[in-house]
Amino acid sequence: MYSRRGFGKIVLAATALPTAFGGPIDSSVNGVRLGATTYSFQDLRRTTGEDNVGDIIEALTACGIGEIELYSANLEPAPAAAMKPAFGPSYGGAGARTVLSGGQLGIRKMDRENLRRWRLTTTASHYEAIRRRFEDAGIHIFAYALDFADDFSDDEIEAGFQQAKALSVEILATSTTPAMARRVAPFAVRHGIRVAVHNSANARDPDRFATPESFAKAVAMNMRINLDIGQFTAANYDAAAYIGQNHENITHLHISDRKRNLGAHEPFGDGDTPVKEVLVLIRDNKWPLRAFVEYEYAGMGSSVEEVRKCLDYMRACLAS
Repeated sequence: MYSRRGFGKIVLAATALPTAFGGPIDSSVNGVRLGATTYSFQDLRRTTGEDNVGDIIEALTACGIGEIELYSANLEPAPAAAMKPAFGPSYGGAGARTVLSGGQLGIRKMDRENLRRWRLTTTASHYEAIRRRFEDAGIHIFAYALDFADDFSDDEIEAGFQQAKALSVEILATSTTPAMARRVAPFAVRHGIRVAVHNSANARDPDRFATPESFAKAVAMNMRINLDIGQFTAANYDAAAYIGQNHENITHLHISDRKRNLGAHEPFGDGDTPVKEVLVLIRDNKWPLRAFVEYEYAGMGSSVEEVRKCLDYMRACLAS
């Protein structure tokens, strides 16, 4: 975990940092649009009510990233609950599995209700101002990631789409359940915003989107796919083959590297995920698929340093 002052030193110490002040940052390589999900910067922990957007923009600029999936937790007040991660599904996302004590459960429930209230009362101007901050830094928000949990009210779902509209995004990405996807689908039609479901690695869980068959059900609901190729590999599927056959239904990729058989996240190139094959496939076919880093392995450096390593690996794949 880094303080704001400590994080600033990391950014300033980085070599050959790109600047956005001359216009939009171009992070594409040989026609492939590279970027990151801001979920990757999990060491930028927040305090309750802290605005983390400035740190995220600094991190993206340091990495030379011009296009992103913006994770909702970056824009919201942090929970007060102890033992919380910086981001993730523990306070309103799909799939939380943490076992907590009675006292912790009470705090978590209070955090959840506070977050729901904040989402319902925060105006569009909050998100419009955030969009302008990214635009001023030369960073395009392609997708907004909001995990629709089973406890979302209809009003909270509606608020999520209003947030996406205020951010002017093309895609609302979500880790959710098939039951919630059916609830969300009519909102997507009404607002004219495409929803893309993010996949889990647990292909045995019927309450997750993880298999090609579950993706087909999402597409039948007029949804699209935000394919995490590391998760797909961990579920023992072939990401390159799937993309080749279904690229028209995929909005963007999360690039991570995992071992098969629900194996661990690894530094890029050390796992079983066909990262290079996927990137070359996009390049050679000129498909408009964004390839966004999702940094999740246990790296030795800060998230900024590790995301830069991931991007360097991807650039090398596309250059050869």
